[in-house]
Amino acid sequence: MRYNLSEITDLIKNRRTIYPEQFSDRKVHKEQIELLLNNAQWAPTHGNTQPWRFKVFTENGLQKLSDFLGKTYLELTPKEDQNDMKLAKMITRPLKSSVVIAICMERQKEEKILEIEEIEAVACAIQNLHLSCTAYGLGGFWATPKIIYSTQMNEFLNIGDKDKCLGLFYIGYSAIEWPKAHRKPLEYTTEWISE
Repeated sequence: MRYNLSEITDLIKNRRTIYPEQFSDRKVHKEQIELLLNNAQWAPTHGNTQPWRFKVFTENGLQKLSDFLGKTYLELTPKEDQNDMKLAKMITRPLKSSVVIAICMERQKEEKILEIEEIEAVACAIQNLHLSCTAYGLGGFWATPKIIYSTQMNEFLNIGDKDKCLGLFYIGYSAIEWPKAHRKPLEYTTEWISE
C-alpha cells in the first residue's frame, strides 16, 4: 500500500460539518488556508479545465460579505417569505468565522465540457477542502443559501454571467467536541450487478 489506508479511512469518516456558531475565536493563518486551497485544486477535472475559483474573505472582508448577504437576502426574498432567524444567520456567520471562501465555477469559454461536469469537479474540490480542514482540526461548513445563485452574487464576486457560485465555505477552529455520526450500512445503498 502506498498510503496508510486506515488513517485515510478515519479522516473520511471523521469529516463533519461544524457550524460558525460552534467556532472559537482562534484565528486560522493564511498559510493554512493556502494549503487547504492547494489541496482543493487537486480534485478530478474532466479535460483538466480546473474550473474552481476561490474568493477568500478575511478580516474586514468578512464584514463586507456579511453586509452583502443581509442586504441581498432582504432584496431577493419576498417579504412574506423572509425569516428573521435565516437573516440573522446570514449576517452573523461570516463574523463568527476566521475565513469564508466563496467557491465558484468558471464556465469554460468553449463549453466543450458539460456544465454539470464542471460543477461536479468543483464539488470534488470542496470535498478535498473539507477533508483537509478535518486533518488540520479545523471546523468547516459548506453553505448554499439560494441567494448565491443570483445575478447579484455574481456581480458581488466579480464573476461572469455563465459562472456560478457553488457555496460559501466557512472555516474556523471548533469550540465543541468533534461530533459523531453514522451512515447506513452498504446493503441499503449498493446494488451489485455481476451478470
